[in-house]
Amino acid sequence: MPIMEISIVPVGTRRPSVSHYVAKVLKIVAKQKGVHYELTAMGTIIQAASLKTLFNLAQKMHKAMLTLGVKRVVTTIKIDDRTDKTLTMRGKINSVQTKVRN
Repeated sequence: MPIMEISIVPVGTRRPSVSHYVAKVLKIVAKQKGVHYELTAMGTIIQAASLKTLFNLAQKMHKAMLTLGVKRVVTTIKIDDRTDKTLTMRGKINSVQTKVRN
């Protein structure tokens, strides 16, 4: 199951806080069926059944930010797509936490 980390940053907003913009775009993810997501301080991690789903969602999110009156948007995407075993957000975290405890 591929995992994407996405960060969408509006540039040139009137105030330094951009949480209002991020919240509006995150609503798109929350409504998307078949994906799991986790908001972090620096981006959003999204897990879906296919890369196509992730790329389509990233495009929707990026375009949505542009509809909020923002003149420039910087979107950064990282993809983790493992083929030798099932990959999940929780599994990745658990793997590291287990090693930290040992």
